[in-house]
Amino acid sequence: MSERMSVGVLFVCLGNICRSPTAHGVFAHHVAQRRLDQLIRVDSAGTGDWHIGHAPDKRTTVAALQRGYDLSALRARQVTREDFSRFDYILAMDAENLRNLQAMRPADYRGELKLFLDYADSVQHREVPDPYYGGADDFALVVDLVENAALRLLDHLVAHHRLR
Repeated sequence: MSERMSVGVLFVCLGNICRSPTAHGVFAHHVAQRRLDQLIRVDSAGTGDWHIGHAPDKRTTVAALQRGYDLSALRARQVTREDFSRFDYILAMDAENLRNLQAMRPADYRGELKLFLDYADSVQHREVPDPYYGGADDFALVVDLVENAALRLLDHLVAHHRLR
């Protein structure tokens, strides 16, 4: 991929109100900090349709804001088949959503379809746990895991796609 082409990254969870918007907001923040927002496109979606058009869960918003990430502009949407032609990296928060994405994956998709935490340093967690029925600590853990993986993913994109 040449330096002038953009790289698309889509984060996917179940409802697109907790984990994937956290990943979206954290990753976009770091992309902007490194002045790569013209080269890396970021979005998030859910495999389910329950929350389409809704803002992220308030607990998600609070946990992210406590770390300096503003998710207020994000709205939930459902992943579509067209996303496979728009995004080079489609990263699932957990194995169930990865299986759902694999089932809709077009045969000609050549991008990366994998777990987001495959990019993390942590070997304790392979999946970002769904905090929806948990408490503040569960939402904070999501931010911890996402921050780690987001920074490693960004390093990977910069090196692999020669983004500067």
